[in-house]
Amino acid sequence: MKTLITSTADTVDAPFDKRYGRAAWFCILNEETGETTFHKNENAEAQGGAGTKAAEKTVELGAQKVISGDFGPKAKELLEKFNIQMVIIEEEDLKVKDIVERIKG
Repeated sequence: MKTLITSTADTVDAPFDKRYGRAAWFCILNEETGETTFHKNENAEAQGGAGTKAAEKTVELGAQKVISGDFGPKAKELLEKFNIQMVIIEEEDLKVKDIVERIKG
């Protein structure tokens, strides 16, 4: 399974970004291999529709689960349409690697 984790930079040492549509980077964790890849969120600075574009990118990247701090109504609707699980983490001061380690168990 592929899980998308919102990130502030393109490294697992970067802080977790609690904004879904406005996150700077998307970390894709392949849960079978443990491999992570990073994809720049080209729409983070968009005037509008960032959440919808993020949801489209999530589908394009093949993620079945998204971990972020918040999802707007349009993004939520699109993710639900594609049966993509949304996980909200509200903790402060987490790094991407902290979430990756939790998933790996």
